[in-house]
Amino acid sequence: MALELPPLPYAYDALEPHIDEETMRIHHDKHHQAYVDNANKALEGTKWADLPVEQLLTVFDELPDDKQAAVRNNAGGHANHSFFWEIMGPGGGGEPGGSLGEAISSTFGGLDELKSAVNDGGIKRFGSGWTWLVHDGTGLAVYSTANQDSPISQAHTPLLGIDVWEHAYYLGYQNRRPDYLAAWWNVVNWDAVQQRFDQVR
Repeated sequence: MALELPPLPYAYDALEPHIDEETMRIHHDKHHQAYVDNANKALEGTKWADLPVEQLLTVFDELPDDKQAAVRNNAGGHANHSFFWEIMGPGGGGEPGGSLGEAISSTFGGLDELKSAVNDGGIKRFGSGWTWLVHDGTGLAVYSTANQDSPISQAHTPLLGIDVWEHAYYLGYQNRRPDYLAAWWNVVNWDAVQQRFDQVR
């Protein structure tokens, strides 16, 4: 089955004032839709056309040379954005509890230190990309990736990720990426992050 754009799980204006309605409409309906369309176009008629996107991200080496970049960029964009919508939500922010909160404290020293590490990765990412909290198979780790590269391609499980492509924030924050990153923590859905953490523990 071809890849499909998932519906946004809340209203376009639900993340205001931190992320504005127009940004969410363009980001979801235009940018994410384009990743879906371009990935499907690249995979059309191939034996990989019906694979789940998470599996596609692990088989780049099997693809013909002329399709690898298109699938990496667009299937990666689809996977990253599908994940992104789910780990945000209205009434977000605050602090994680339970086992996730404990793991963050033991690994990083606390939530403030985690935020600093994730934000630093996003600020220092030259050009476009993402900054991540992942489970790397042994524990929690923070790093950034370029473009639409996904931790899944490294056999890591993304737990939290922030899109630092300009289309994610430019209408509201212009060139102030640090301000966007600081504001983003007001919309993080810790329950969704916890669920992903529970799945890999």
